[in-house]
Amino acid sequence: MTGARAEVELSVDAPVGQLWEAITDLSRIGDWSPECTYAGWLEGWSEPVVGACFEARNRFPNGLVTQVVCVVVAADRPYSFGWRVFGGSPETEEHFATWHYELRPAVRQGQTVVRQSFIHGPGDSGARAAVRADPENAAALLQGRLDQLRRNMTATIEAMARDIRSRSI
Repeated sequence: MTGARAEVELSVDAPVGQLWEAITDLSRIGDWSPECTYAGWLEGWSEPVVGACFEARNRFPNGLVTQVVCVVVAADRPYSFGWRVFGGSPETEEHFATWHYELRPAVRQGQTVVRQSFIHGPGDSGARAAVRADPENAAALLQGRLDQLRRNMTATIEAMARDIRSRSI
């Protein structure tokens, strides 16, 4: 599972700077994401800089709710924002996922090409636990999760862009 990857690339009707602001406004992620219901900077942090920490909560279709700690690993305003996800303390555990957004102006003015990616591993995760519980279906379980992540990434990016457009009208 380590290294399994999901990625989407979309052109959206939103300027790079406004999309960057939406992506890094952790207080709004729950408005847009089908899975992440909350994110917020941890004490001592208030902006997207490398090393900053935030927490996030996710709700899955089966009702499971998880809470994670994230550490920013890329913050190049307005083009790149990335973080690693930990089930517990970043000081004592391996991250189980890396998320990253890359933004670039599209050919058409006011549009942005946004690429969002997810890379699994190396730490323990819910997906890894599901595979351990049902090793005969490991490939299907992993593929199902990666497909779900792609759908969720697309829905989140499209919702951000709609929100930006609605505020610009």
